[in-house]
Amino acid sequence: MNRSLYVVHDPEGRRLAQLPPDRATHRQVVRGVLAWSSAPPDDGAIVQAGLLLTGAARVVADQVRTHAARLPETDGRRLLTELILKEADRQLSQPCTNLPQVKGRARLLCGLYDRLDRLQAATDRGELPPPERR
Repeated sequence: MNRSLYVVHDPEGRRLAQLPPDRATHRQVVRGVLAWSSAPPDDGAIVQAGLLLTGAARVVADQVRTHAARLPETDGRRLLTELILKEADRQLSQPCTNLPQVKGRARLLCGLYDRLDRLQAATDRGELPPPERR
C-alpha cells in the first residue's frame, strides 16, 4: 500500500490548530516509551520518541490553552489548567534526550490529553461556549 505524507508550511500555526492531534499514534508511542526498561533499543529511538512527544505535547497544550481561555477567569478549572500549562511550558522548554526525560514527556502528554478531555467534556455539557470559528 502506498502512503503519502505531506509537509505543510504553516509558520503561524493556523492550519495546525484546526487539525486534531493523532491520538492513536501518540498512545502507541507513549505505551512503547513507558515500557522501555533501562536499556531502550538505541539512542536514536530515544531522540526520535522525544521529538515526537514534544511536538505532540505542544499541539495538545495549545488546544488546552484555547479551551481554557473560554472559561471565566474566576473558574477553578481555568486556574488549575493555567497551572498545568505553566508546568507543561516549563517541561517543554527543557531538553528531552535521555530515557527519563522522554518518559517524563510521555507522562506530560498523557496529562495534557486528560485535561483536554475534561475541558471538551465541559463544552459538550454546555458549560463552555463553543469554540469560535476562524
